[in-house]
Amino acid sequence: MVSESKVWFVGAGPGDPDLLTVKGRRLIEQADTVLYAGSLMPDGLLALAKPGSAWHNTAKMALGEFMPLMVDAARAGQTVVRLASGDPAIYGAMGEMVDWLKREGIAYEVVPGVSSFLAAAAALGHELTVPDVAQTIILTRTEGRTKMPSGEQLADLARHRTTLVIFLSTQVIRMIVDELLTAYPPETPVAVVYRASWPDQKIVRGTLENIAERVIEAKISMTAIVIVGEALAAEGHRSKLYDETFSHAFRRAKA
Repeated sequence: MVSESKVWFVGAGPGDPDLLTVKGRRLIEQADTVLYAGSLMPDGLLALAKPGSAWHNTAKMALGEFMPLMVDAARAGQTVVRLASGDPAIYGAMGEMVDWLKREGIAYEVVPGVSSFLAAAAALGHELTVPDVAQTIILTRTEGRTKMPSGEQLADLARHRTTLVIFLSTQVIRMIVDELLTAYPPETPVAVVYRASWPDQKIVRGTLENIAERVIEAKISMTAIVIVGEALAAEGHRSKLYDETFSHAFRRAKA
């Protein structure tokens, strides 16, 4: 059984209910009260609800409207779950909810989930870190009503020329391309994955030269991940891990 008087932040994964963690699924099945953003949760998750549980769609609610529901349920000794699309730590607004719970003296625990960028990479069948090509992944988004801190504009990040993963930004794909072209060459591979792992998943591939037109033609404007970098096209690069001439703690190099 789970602890009482606690809120569980559960990563709901990218969309496919089978990509829930075992712990996350168990908590959803046991939950008395669940809060979720309906626009980002597949129907399969709601099917896990136990009879009599209360599910609150927070998509149209402000923080001050749904947090009292969470607090009251926790104080009543219920098992309370806040579902976050993907992983709660990435663009999940978890921090402001945690601040509220701390003020109210409510304990909380976080259960990680599969991020949509990992589901997108899986859909593409690509490693995002390739030896001698890219060993760094930058996760970011474009500036909108939420401003970017100094030094985190796309043009700043593009100077690293590594694998770049852009969330929540497909609606401004032309602006993305313009900023990235200040550092990446036009032939840099790009992939856009719409609703990764959902039944209606869609993949658009191209380069910085043509990806904007292809995305617009595919009518993708939201709920998509943009991945940029040479790792998407890299082939024939071998790691040291399985190189027979390389020694490590578990294997001696062969002559």
